[in-house]
Amino acid sequence: MALIVLATTHRVAPGLLSWRAWSALRSAGRVLTGTADHPQLPYLREAGVAVEVTAPDPRALLAAGAEGGAVWLADPAGDEELMRAIGTLVVSGGDVAAEVEVLHGSYDLPGARLLDLVQVMDTLRRECPWDRKQTHASLVPYLLEEAYEVADTITGGEGEPDHAALREELGDVLMQVAFHARVAEERDDETRFTIDDVAAGIVDKLVRRHPHVFAGVRVADADEVNANWEQIKAAERQARDGAAASVFDGVPAAQPALSLAAQVQRRAARIDAPEELYAAGDDLGGRLFDAVRAAAAEGLDPEAALRAAARAFRERVQKWEQAKTQGRK
Repeated sequence: MALIVLATTHRVAPGLLSWRAWSALRSAGRVLTGTADHPQLPYLREAGVAVEVTAPDPRALLAAGAEGGAVWLADPAGDEELMRAIGTLVVSGGDVAAEVEVLHGSYDLPGARLLDLVQVMDTLRRECPWDRKQTHASLVPYLLEEAYEVADTITGGEGEPDHAALREELGDVLMQVAFHARVAEERDDETRFTIDDVAAGIVDKLVRRHPHVFAGVRVADADEVNANWEQIKAAERQARDGAAASVFDGVPAAQPALSLAAQVQRRAARIDAPEELYAAGDDLGGRLFDAVRAAAAEGLDPEAALRAAARAFRERVQKWEQAKTQGRK
């Protein structure tokens, strides 16, 4: 006979268990758990499974398993201390002999930890004074800062980025998304939306804009994919706004100026805008605009190029600072 430790996750609705889990519960001599408020209890009792609430005694559990087979309904948060004690008894070969099996009755699907983020964000919004007072507008600087930190992690060094740092920075961006969705959830009019609405919207958009993946449309190459994407996006915008689409629709004016100049130039090139429209004047802005176009002609990203130059300058000055400090010593 055996002691079966039934592990479940709080990220899956209670009562949704695997067939093996239900079979083990129904055939066990005893089903035990250590807490009277275990989330699975109402569903097991509704299914006719008798569950005993008892102290988590490792020796008693092994004895129950040896006598007639037992299932221990583990706490969703984990029974690590109990599991270590059971393992120690089994390895020591004491007077209680029972096989021990860990059976996963439910398990996390990819993305399940996002539920934890939503829950933590709800708690912070209720209980943290700083989080409670934030608005969409007050959070904008943090969203931009976190996005820049992701970019810096990817491009800030030579070769591959620090993937541990990248994972952390992406988490910070994800938190900003969850934060904005939580703020929007508190609205009491038709503008209200939730994190589920955010996810549903991007899923629908991705499916709609990838007909070559989801709708059997044939494409020759990535350029045709991009062309289809722009056509679909323009049609969506016209249907939504009821106005003729402009090539500049969707270009965020708040982005860094070099990136903005590069993007509007790329958009203008798509519709073969006449050459004379590119003349920007002889002032500083015009000269910078021309420099952006020259960079594009060379296949360069002006924002990345200037960032690299600024980074190299910073490193030169830092080395000079260090040498100057060491010279004083």
